Amino acid sequence: MQRFSSFLNASKSLRDLDISDNQIHCSITKWEAEGWENLVTLRLSMNFMTGVEQVPGKNLLTLDLGSNSLQGPLPALPRTLLYLLISDNELVGEIPSKICNLSILAVLDLSKNKLGGIIPDCPENFSDLHQVVNLKMNYFIGKIPRWLQSDSLRSLNLNGNQLEGSIPQSLANCNRLEVLDLGNNKLEDTFPYWLGTLPELQVLIIRSNRFHGDIRNFNDTYSFRSLRMIDLSRNEFTGHLPLELFENFKAIRDIQENKTGGPEYIGGDYYQDSVTVTMKGSDLELVRILTVFTIIDFSSNHFKGPIPKAIGELNSLIVLNFSHNSLTGNIPPSFGKLAALESLDLSSNKLQGRIPIQLTNLTFLGALNISHNNLEGPIPLANHFDTFSNDSFAGNSGLCGFPLSKTCGNDQEPKSPPPTVADESEIALTWKIAAMGYGSGLVIGLSMGYIVFTTGRPRWLVKMIKRNQEKRMRRRIHRNGRRKN
Repeated sequence: MQRFSSFLNASKSLRDLDISDNQIHCSITKWEAEGWENLVTLRLSMNFMTGVEQVPGKNLLTLDLGSNSLQGPLPALPRTLLYLLISDNELVGEIPSKICNLSILAVLDLSKNKLGGIIPDCPENFSDLHQVVNLKMNYFIGKIPRWLQSDSLRSLNLNGNQLEGSIPQSLANCNRLEVLDLGNNKLEDTFPYWLGTLPELQVLIIRSNRFHGDIRNFNDTYSFRSLRMIDLSRNEFTGHLPLELFENFKAIRDIQENKTGGPEYIGGDYYQDSVTVTMKGSDLELVRILTVFTIIDFSSNHFKGPIPKAIGELNSLIVLNFSHNSLTGNIPPSFGKLAALESLDLSSNKLQGRIPIQLTNLTFLGALNISHNNLEGPIPLANHFDTFSNDSFAGNSGLCGFPLSKTCGNDQEPKSPPPTVADESEIALTWKIAAMGYGSGLVIGLSMGYIVFTTGRPRWLVKMIKRNQEKRMRRRIHRNGRRKN
């Protein structure tokens, strides 16, 4: 559709209208608005609309105008609104103080516009029903207002503005808060350890601000027990990495599997949060946040001292970034237990010693950067470690071996650890699976063997072959027993 059809204006009893994701280029005129006076839901997102002369509906509950080309100031809004979504447009000016009249507003999303000025300081009781407030990527200045701290608040995103001051400690009263994203502002404060009392907090992002000082003051009260994503990058934190904080990350250490089988997202169905994270060296926007996605990013600060071994216990961790600090000591061998890890960045530190052979156990690791440290010795060649490029290891004068041009001496040649009984059985299992592929081609068989060996999947195939192995073992023991008799 490229315009509003005439039959829509004749539908005086129309209550729900959804013509999102079309090619509508016109504006909502006063004429259209008067024809839709009984609307309760209006969804016009993902079009090319340029203006709204009048918001239709005297009893409108849901207004979704996201992802259009709306210009000018925010239009006058009916007081009945429950959901207001006007993200990703070109709105300018300030948020009018009349927004404080929207007394039952639950979701407010004005993100990705050109709005500015100070966020209105509405009465505190104005926020009693607020569940989601998303004002990211605008030009707001000043401090975080008091009404953004209600007990019903589930998600607060102010990323990408010019807000100043500290984080209001009254946010500690938001017991339902799951997502707090204050990144890319001018906030100046110490680490908000008191947020650790929030029982539902899963995402904490304060990257690219002016936070400073040591990270301390942790005990059983400030546990951060539900936290899955924490991004403190590009600040001015100092001191040692906080051991007690990592020990408290219960949700990263033990993620419960979804019994329904399908993916679960933070926010459920009524509103999906989005955040930007650094993964595999690039900024990546997650338009929806999987509940199983975990990340720790402490990069570009002034942390010093060793990396705590306790991080190796966070076996559900997917992204770990400690780059651009002043960390010393060895890479903990316990990192070999981070079975779910996909991205590891320890570059631009002062780490010493050898690369632990245990890192070759990380079969899901797709991005590795340990460049620009003081590491030495041979680069392990076991498993898929030889797939990482020269850039992963550059800037370590003591390292040798592939993929670097510097070769190792005979006494430095990398040696894989001797296979355990379990390893030997897995190797045998791989070749048994490969043999199964001879009928349809050796390449297919070898591919199946590699997939099962590295992932343990598909489980039905692993179980079937292991059962056959056990049967052969029992027969062998039985035969040996008969020979002795």
